[in-house]
This record gives sequence, structure tokens and C-alpha cells, in this order.
Amino acid sequence: MEFGFTPVDEEFRLEARAWLAGQAPYPADRRAWERGLGAAGWIGLGWGEGGYGNRTASLTQQVAWAEEYAGAGAPARSGHIGENLLAPTLLAHGSDEQKKRFLPPVAAGAELWCQGYSEPGAGSDLAGVRTAAVRESAGGFRVTGQKIWTSLAHEADWCFVLARTDPESRRHRGLSFLLVPMDQPGRIEVRPIRQLTGTSEFNEVFFDGAHARVEHLVGAEGDGWRVAMSLLGFERGVSTLAQQIGFAAELGRVVRTAVETGAADDPVVRERLVRLWAELRTMRWNALRTLGGSGGPGAPSVAKLLWAGWHQRLGEVAMQVRGAAASVGPADWSPSSPYELDDAQHLFLFSRADTIYGGSDQIQRTIIAERVLGLPRDRKEVV
Repeated sequence: MEFGFTPVDEEFRLEARAWLAGQAPYPADRRAWERGLGAAGWIGLGWGEGGYGNRTASLTQQVAWAEEYAGAGAPARSGHIGENLLAPTLLAHGSDEQKKRFLPPVAAGAELWCQGYSEPGAGSDLAGVRTAAVRESAGGFRVTGQKIWTSLAHEADWCFVLARTDPESRRHRGLSFLLVPMDQPGRIEVRPIRQLTGTSEFNEVFFDGAHARVEHLVGAEGDGWRVAMSLLGFERGVSTLAQQIGFAAELGRVVRTAVETGAADDPVVRERLVRLWAELRTMRWNALRTLGGSGGPGAPSVAKLLWAGWHQRLGEVAMQVRGAAASVGPADWSPSSPYELDDAQHLFLFSRADTIYGGSDQIQRTIIAERVLGLPRDRKEVV
């Protein structure tokens, strides 16, 4: 199940490791970090030959980069959405003009993106979006509606928006995929959503007649569902392996805490830790199998179900091994100001959302049931 890395791949890995080591301590400015990655050619490794910027790399080299990046503890990527979601979608469905306009700035770390999918009342039920895009007589679209749980919208320069361009349409019909600039004062408002962890990576985004140019429509008008589903297929790939490196680091910290606190003397705790380790190895093998092209149509949903529940269980064990101290909040806690949590508390609280965002567990099981097992669809979803 392990990838076979060639000597060339290992040279690539050593180059990546050396470059990352040379950047420490990593800059706090997230935009500066993205620009540094772009200047060194580390963005867009999987885009292939196209002249849109930066070096190309084989699949095994992309895996090596992702593993080295996560293993080095490098900063969380604010350019992830543009590089790993928008770019593959444009390569598959975009016009030559769209590729030339948008891919080089992503490769340079110069433009950041967010994803305008979920809405109040239409989170996991993506076909129920109500944000409307009305064609203007002079060309282009006026976008009106609300998106929610929009990651990093407060930092983004652009948003790809799934909107309804046919007001008479239902469900997945009549949707279009639009590229919308975020710098439209009075027409776009971003409101950060304060989370249990005290941070605000997610946002509400309100569109009040925001303008989208007609040449920034990806695919045909009304064909947005197909483009959006294609994008979701790109959402999990090589980045899953990097995510698992981060998971392994978290598990290692929990194990060390268990030893330090004496919780590891409890055979039940030891059994839970060993099971978590074994499940993480299984997730890695499954990810490698999927990257090898044998995952099948339900592979992304299976992967999401595996890691979301696993991460929540890890958070629960992290609190268990910390003991009573884990239930004590920060001394400077305030409902209206930032506060610091320890690693176990942050892991436990943030992982509560893992089985919801990116498609809830219920939605993933429905996808597997219908698209893999061929079970009949729920009547209310038939259109």
C-alpha cells in the first residue's frame, strides 16, 4: 500500500525539507508566507504542463512535499482554496482566458480565494441554494444572497459562488458557477463567526447586488452543478496525506500527555490510543490506494467519514488523559474577546465540527448509498 519513492523523488523531498528548514521561524503574515511559497515555486505542483506558473511534480513528489510541509509544522495555508479547489476546477472547466487570468496569481500567492457554497438552510444540501444571480442587460450578473461557513472570506480577494441564474429552476438545475471579486464595498459584507475555540476562521458573506463579469462564468450558464460537483471531487487528494501527518503529530502529543499524567497506566486508555494509531494507519493506506486511482466514485465520502469521526474520538481521548485540568478554561476567558486554549481543549472543541463541515456524515452516507451501492433515492430528493 505504500508508494514507492524513486531516488528522484527522494531528492525532491530533501530539497523541500531544506527549503522549509531555511524559512524557520515562519512568518506570522499569512500573505507574505503565500508569496514566499509562490516565489520558490511550491504552489501548483499538481497542475501539470500549462505555463501557468511554477514547477511541475509527479504524484509521488506532491505527496513528498505535502508530508514534509506538515512534518515541518509550517503555517496553515490561506491559499489552499485557490490552489487545490479553484485551480483544478479551472483546468478542467475554465476557458483559456480564465486560466491565464486566475492561475498565475494563485501560483504566485498573490490572490486568495474563498468558497461560496453553503447557505443558511442549505449547508450540506447544496442543491437548495437560493443566492440569485441575475443577468444584466449590459452584460455580467448581479449576485444577491447569503453564504455561511465561508472559510477565510475575511482574507480573500475572490470568491467562487454557486448561484441560481434561473429563478424558475429547482434543486440542482439552473445553477451557475461564478467568480466574484470580494472588493465591492456596499455590495459585499463579511461577518466573522466566532467559534467555540475563540477564533473566527469561518464567516457569513452577504451579497447585495455584487457584480460578476460574464467572462467569469465557469462553464455554461445553468451548468454550475456539474462544475461544483467536479470541484468537490478535487477537495480531497494529496492534501489528505498532509492532514494525516498533522493528525499523527496530534496523536503523539496525546500519547505523551497520557504517559506524563499516568493515564497510560489505565488499560482502557491504552486500548483507545492503540486503536487510534491503527485507524490512522488504515486511513493512510486508504488514501494511498485512492491516489493510485482505485478508489472508485465513493472514495472522497469514505475518506471524510473515516477521518472526521477519528478526529473527534482523538479529541475526546485528549481531554480524558488531561484529567480534571482539561475542564478548566482560560483565566482571561470572555465571550467577546480572544482567549487561549491548551492543545487538548482546542482539539476537542474544534473537532466537534468535523462531522458537519465539508459535507455532514449523513450526506456522505447518502452519497455512498446512492452512487456506490445503487440504493434508491429518498423520495423528497427526486426532481
